[in-house]
Amino acid sequence: MQFLSTPPVDGLLRRYVNHPAKWCHKIGNMSYENGALLEPLSVALAGMERSGVKLGDSVLICGAGPIGLITLLCCQAAGACPIVITDVDANRLSYASKLCPRAKTHKVNTALSPPDCASAIISTFGDSNTVKPRIALECTGVETSIATAIHSVKFGGKVFVIGVGKPDMSVPFMRLSTQEIDLQFQYRYCNTWPRAIRLVQEGVIRMEGLVTHRFDIEDSVRAFETSGDVKSGAVKVMIQSECDG
Repeated sequence: MQFLSTPPVDGLLRRYVNHPAKWCHKIGNMSYENGALLEPLSVALAGMERSGVKLGDSVLICGAGPIGLITLLCCQAAGACPIVITDVDANRLSYASKLCPRAKTHKVNTALSPPDCASAIISTFGDSNTVKPRIALECTGVETSIATAIHSVKFGGKVFVIGVGKPDMSVPFMRLSTQEIDLQFQYRYCNTWPRAIRLVQEGVIRMEGLVTHRFDIEDSVRAFETSGDVKSGAVKVMIQSECDG
């Protein structure tokens, strides 16, 4: 499989890309910024389709980074209810509340074990005897977060891992087995662009405000430094070839 920005295939930190016309999609009067956000939206759409999120499903989203936040928007549009999103950063959770006011947020206590963390998350859903997540969309790829998601979902539920993690990690196997929990993964996506474009053009998914920092292409190094600095308050950092007026 060849994918732009995945070695040995070059990435997109350049002003122009010569791409086959049959794989290009017209975005009409959409801003270039929203056009760029179609990529993380495609990641979320692939996860929504393969995980099988349906109207009324109780959903846990682990991680309030760009992918987690756009996944939150997709779950909201799909009618998932209730929705809980987690993160270790209170600022990102505050941002998630603004994007989707009806979603509940949970700040992860990293000192807790995955089972104890899961119990705290389940309490955020409400009555643990009646509401546990049917599906957990794991958007961090962190081993402890995946384990926590596994301990959170209901009997017969599903943990769908969108995030990218270490080559090798441990999972609570017997929890998966005795609770008949499906563990499913995502690597890439395909045929998502037309749907993503329609959703943005029709206003079903509104991604305005996700981009918190913008840098010219000549300042790309500082853009990556800002993205990796938790103190910067960055949610989505955009590198621009020219101003998208």
